[in-house]
Amino acid sequence: MLVRRTETDDPNPPALSKDAWIAQFSAPDPALRRRAVRALDSSAKSIDALIAQLGEETAPSVRSAIFNALSNAATPRAVESLLLQLRSEDAALRNGAIDALQTLPQLVGPHVERLLADPDPDVRISAVSILSALAHPDIPKWLADVVRRDANVNVCAAAVDALAEAGDEAAVEAIAALPERFPGVPYIAFAVAATVRRIKGL
Repeated sequence: MLVRRTETDDPNPPALSKDAWIAQFSAPDPALRRRAVRALDSSAKSIDALIAQLGEETAPSVRSAIFNALSNAATPRAVESLLLQLRSEDAALRNGAIDALQTLPQLVGPHVERLLADPDPDVRISAVSILSALAHPDIPKWLADVVRRDANVNVCAAAVDALAEAGDEAAVEAIAALPERFPGVPYIAFAVAATVRRIKGL
């Protein structure tokens, strides 16, 4: 998720202390807040300030810059903060977090099984969305496990859609059995048939 520079973005920001940059998060001009985001490093203090600002920020361009900064920091603390956004009622925050987490396969990997077992089906769907573009070798296995075990039809449908791109022959058996688990759901039967054909190259 890239943020285009505007005329008010300074390509050569002044040399300010970390505290001074963080203080600019209260500036009324989004361009100044965006500049402050880009000036911070990946230290714990900077990450905590970015996380706090994400909860308050209303300007889409500044939010996007914060997601980029957390993704680029690539620290466990940054990942934990992004995972928390999957529970947000704000769709923009959820989607921004999903996009950022998709760039961090090695840091996200240890959290996947917990996310896929979350009691909230919306969190599980978000987890599947992350997996759909995550460069990790266990993606087909994780998605196939969702299809085998998840009791929510929408979660399973999301996993089938993801397997259309990331699935392999080992996932076909689990996918093919899904219509029996959700009889009378036309979309499931259609999606399963299309995904199996795609995996088999038919």
